[in-house]
Amino acid sequence: MANKITCIFIGFFTLLYYTSCESKKEEKEEEVNYLVTSPLRKDTLVTRDYVCQIRAIQHIDIRALDRGYLQEIFVDEGQLVTQGQLMFQLLPLQYQAELQKAQAEADYAEIEYKNTKFMADSNVVSPNQLALAKAQLEKAKAELKLAQVHLGFATIKAPFTGIMDRFHVRLGSLVEEGDLMTTLSDISQIWVYFNVPEAEYLDFKANAKKDSVMAVKLKMANNVMFKYPGMVRAIEADFNNETGNIAFRATFPNPEELLRHGETGNIIVNVPLKDALIIPQKATFEVLDKKYVYVVGKDSVVRSRKITILAEMPDLYVIKEGITADDKILLEGLRIVSENDKVHYKFQHPKEVLSLLKLHAE
Repeated sequence: MANKITCIFIGFFTLLYYTSCESKKEEKEEEVNYLVTSPLRKDTLVTRDYVCQIRAIQHIDIRALDRGYLQEIFVDEGQLVTQGQLMFQLLPLQYQAELQKAQAEADYAEIEYKNTKFMADSNVVSPNQLALAKAQLEKAKAELKLAQVHLGFATIKAPFTGIMDRFHVRLGSLVEEGDLMTTLSDISQIWVYFNVPEAEYLDFKANAKKDSVMAVKLKMANNVMFKYPGMVRAIEADFNNETGNIAFRATFPNPEELLRHGETGNIIVNVPLKDALIIPQKATFEVLDKKYVYVVGKDSVVRSRKITILAEMPDLYVIKEGITADDKILLEGLRIVSENDKVHYKFQHPKEVLSLLKLHAE
């Protein structure tokens, strides 16, 4: 009987010992060391992109100057034409007749003037009659030039070297004065327009040096970068009050004529930021479209704090306000901890943290 009681006591104390050990083990396991870091102050570059519209440096409508039947078409749609090249010919019979008539009247007036001058030199006619004959000759010459201009209306030539667009008329059709015949684009250079918000415009003007130009890149519609860089050489005078934007114009060389009038794309701008405050994106969380971080205080208690994002880079945020470089922020375990939790943490220097991420620094 005594042995039985002894065994019961031994079993009871053994159970208490293991229960105590398990409790201490669980308590030890709960002491998790969370990874904590700080924002990094560093000069860096942020990339901004803007939807853009691509325009030829010259893009005009080719219109008929007078009424007539389209007699000849000397070019084709999509063709490169050179300055002065013949493009269209309207039926010129009426203008040729006008020119012949004006030429004959000019010749007649010139003969009359010569005869009158001969007689004036012989004092047969008065100086006034000679002046009248000279005026008649000048009038006839002016009408001849006008007839030549009218005949020129029937011939349409390329005003500059460029690419033809589609035809809006067909051979033999009756063309009225002012009718659109085609369009012509000079795409040796390209103008690319993009809209910049007011705040970014002010930042650009504040950081831009006198007479400096902004270098930009163009991402085409197929997400391929255009291989030639562009320069912003013009900014519109006024802001659009409805959108709060102002238009920038970048000029790109287009020697291979890859870009055409009317295309779209994205302008890529690298903006330098001095003393930017940078944190990893994974250190943030979102509540109702607002960004937050967990700040670890001196008492090791985590408290959420709202932040404002100035710019975004791959894996990184540039912070405008909400935290400072002296704050310690929770890098891991954001979904595990709760507001006002006291945590054990291990601090990792921000340079070590960011070295594993993508950072474009100067």
